[in-house]
Amino acid sequence: MTTVPPDAVGRELLESLPASPDAYPQKLDLNAGRVLIVRLDAATYRAASFLDDRILGPAVRGAWLSLGDVIEASRRIAERRRVHFILHTGHVGSTLVSRLLDETGLVLSLREPLPLRTLADVHDVLGRVDSLWSEPQFDLVVGAFMRLWSRGYHDTQCVVVKATSSAGRVHAALLAASEDSRAIYMNLRAEPYLATLLAGQNSLIDLRGHGPERMRRVQARFGASVAPLHALSVGELAALSWLAETSAQRDALKAFPGRVIDVDFDTLLGDVAGQMARILEHFALPDAGRHSAQMARSASLSRYSKAPEYDYSADARAEVLRESRRSNRLEIRKGLEWLEALAKSNREVAEIVGHAGA
Repeated sequence: MTTVPPDAVGRELLESLPASPDAYPQKLDLNAGRVLIVRLDAATYRAASFLDDRILGPAVRGAWLSLGDVIEASRRIAERRRVHFILHTGHVGSTLVSRLLDETGLVLSLREPLPLRTLADVHDVLGRVDSLWSEPQFDLVVGAFMRLWSRGYHDTQCVVVKATSSAGRVHAALLAASEDSRAIYMNLRAEPYLATLLAGQNSLIDLRGHGPERMRRVQARFGASVAPLHALSVGELAALSWLAETSAQRDALKAFPGRVIDVDFDTLLGDVAGQMARILEHFALPDAGRHSAQMARSASLSRYSKAPEYDYSADARAEVLRESRRSNRLEIRKGLEWLEALAKSNREVAEIVGHAGA
């Protein structure tokens, strides 16, 4: 990627921010108080599985602009679409749903924008003495990004932001910023979730990377006394992940009834047309029946959503899960026993485990 001083391409990007999603806020730098704006187009949005640094190829032009200038530019956005969200607990089909929504031609999908991760981290420390931002500053920036995400192309009826799994914990701030916004919250029951996570080649790295933040949430949420992170097996780390993210899902469903609906990935795979019609109707998109019927025949169902160049299907996933249940049998059992033990000593955990059908 080529970055340039604000007096060159940066000036043009700043001028185009209010009018077009082609000027995309890719990264938020808290310490410097600036935003990286890059030049994208509709085809790039559609192709990108993740709007992180993987989109910054050598042909991408961008510039760092002051956060204050970006906030002011966001206030000049005249035409705003509704912004909805795909929240999820990780590895539960969120990218597939996002790609299926692309096929309607009515949705601009933003898959895992980096600034949302940054905002989630900021939200965790609001009100503490080590927070760089006050709550009014946080709300100001969230409002600016909600406006920036609301830009679309001429055929865009709504924008659907697919969050990173752990960013679902800031659902309240996102939905409070726009009363027109809705969300789906995708999940799996505990056993297939554990089998899915433990099937991945980089499972331990991923689970350890998210582990400290998830452990802090579990302890803050439940006041639970659990073994330290370093003492947990990989299956127990996966169970910790499920509990942290499923509790965020349950909180969202309770706090925003009607505006947030739950979607079980296994249920969706068993009835693509029915579940996608439900999602389309939730986002108030037209012709839900026609679009969902087409989605049930979509080529996306036979590709790996995060890397569409690879074949993948519901049958292939079922085989992966069968193999994981065989090879990771002991760790899956450890994870489920960890959840059961915690549920016996904590009523709120028991409610979540029981409701989610662990």
